[in-house]
Amino acid sequence: MRKMLLAALSRVLQGPAAARTVAQVVVASRTYADFASEATFEIKKCDLHRLEEGPPVTAVLTREEGLHYYKTMQTIRRMELKADQLYKQKIIRGFCHLYDGQEACCVGLEAAINPTDHLITAYRAHGYTFTRGTPVREILAELTGRKGGCAKGKGGSMHMYAKNFYGGNGIVGAQVPLGAGIALACKYFGKDEICVTLYGDGAANQGQVFETYNMAALWKLPCIFICENNRYGMGTSVERAAASTDYYKRGDYIPGLRVDGMDLLCVREATKFAAEHCRSGKGPILMELQTYRYHGHSMSDPGISYRTREEIQEVRSKSDPITLLKDRMVNNNLASVEELKEIDVEVRKEIEEAAQFATTDPEPPLEELSSHIYCNEPPFEVRGPNQWIRYKSAC
Repeated sequence: MRKMLLAALSRVLQGPAAARTVAQVVVASRTYADFASEATFEIKKCDLHRLEEGPPVTAVLTREEGLHYYKTMQTIRRMELKADQLYKQKIIRGFCHLYDGQEACCVGLEAAINPTDHLITAYRAHGYTFTRGTPVREILAELTGRKGGCAKGKGGSMHMYAKNFYGGNGIVGAQVPLGAGIALACKYFGKDEICVTLYGDGAANQGQVFETYNMAALWKLPCIFICENNRYGMGTSVERAAASTDYYKRGDYIPGLRVDGMDLLCVREATKFAAEHCRSGKGPILMELQTYRYHGHSMSDPGISYRTREEIQEVRSKSDPITLLKDRMVNNNLASVEELKEIDVEVRKEIEEAAQFATTDPEPPLEELSSHIYCNEPPFEVRGPNQWIRYKSAC
């Protein structure tokens, strides 16, 4: 019946407009029954350290999950590109570290843990801020220093927070011992919760990281240490910075996994495995996610003085996490190209609306400087820009 309808339309209508009409009918005529509900994929085997077995080498992806993952990764990608644009227009000031290229890490990781679990990361935090539940408009408003930002315009790019998300930390590697402290609290209170503690390859040589490994192993803390290895710490390649680039082995006595961080399903399955390891009382585990950032280290870094444009383009063309997911879904009848394009249009509209909010929302008043200094404390006076100006500190 559908073929007869399309044939009749083709005979009646002529020209480019007719072709578009027929295409729209084709898309509209497809129902959920036309798509597969799920598909099974082979994924790359993880490299193991001090483990007899690792995550599975196959992963099941449902249509619903795929569409959700695709939209989430596209939202993060478009949000970061908008942040790039706003920075170049001098609407965003100060530090700004973008996450595009690494979307499979935060989305795959979030798909494998619970909302009640805890997460702390370094200053490339926009993606995790979003997957932890913060709306795009609040993230962009924080970047532009507006009152409606997720930290009320006080934190900027490096200091964003959400429920069970502890930032966004500006001191290189300092979030790692903090993450162990959160994991200690999980164990102390006897909750079936874990802490995911992230850091980059540039922070992996910090002494405090190794001290934290030691304490976490001694106390069997439910902590997943994750090194997001995007191959460059600022402008220095991992080969120039580390005698050993096997970051998943750096915990020595802590078991480790090396994971394809450009494949969302690899990240998801590896994180599920690691989370179960921690919840079962076996102590910490270490994961290395091999990923790549498309932008420079920060907006002040053009990103091509220590690597070539050709290298970046090769990663984009062969390993882009969004393209990989899209191809899997289309080739296995989990979604159509047209359906995914509709999601792209929807995402772009959402980002533009969020950017409009982030550029028109008022900046916080000066007296806001004195609020939120302490939690659950009675108000007290704080000196302003000079000794004659006083503000009240409030929670």
